[in-house]
Amino acid sequence: MTSKPEAGKSRMNARGRRTRNALGDALVALMHEKAFEEITVQQVLDRAGVSRTTFYSHFRDKDDLFLSDAEDFFEQLGSLLDKMRAPLTRVAPLAELVTHVGEMREFYKALVVSGKVHDLHELGIGSFARSIEKRLVQAGVKLDRNQLQAQAYGLAGNLMSLMDWWLRQAKPMSPAELDALFHRMVWAAVQPPGAPASIAHRPGR
Repeated sequence: MTSKPEAGKSRMNARGRRTRNALGDALVALMHEKAFEEITVQQVLDRAGVSRTTFYSHFRDKDDLFLSDAEDFFEQLGSLLDKMRAPLTRVAPLAELVTHVGEMREFYKALVVSGKVHDLHELGIGSFARSIEKRLVQAGVKLDRNQLQAQAYGLAGNLMSLMDWWLRQAKPMSPAELDALFHRMVWAAVQPPGAPASIAHRPGR
């Protein structure tokens, strides 16, 4: 789930990002091998080739590392549609999310067993709520701030629930079909001003 360094960062920041990525990758690799509670910070350090001093200059403990890595992942996904210049009828990259997570089903199962999936869901909902709110505003949806935030938060929760449902099934539908279903639900509930009724059936692939 580790994100990549961003262009334009200073040499020092890029080095720090590479270190954080190495630690995140090491933790994910270890979580494929054993339960989260069995993993020690030293095992992460040995796998990443990072010193203890460097680790604690970035993170408090392995939980902090996990949450930071997950937050980076969701923030990167949250900005994906803008980077792709996707149609504003798409408010969240659900197809891309389930495609990525679907390739890591065993890892996801390990998160469920460890209880860390709840932390993952909370971070995902918070991150996607912010990006969905932004996309709704760009699409011309006009609600007062509280209603807009409530809609975005509810839609983000719906998105994470659909991802969880999809992962628990035996390939019930393609990522694109799940994305289209989600966006039909979005535009059935939230209609931008002046938009034709058919927008509820156009997820904007």
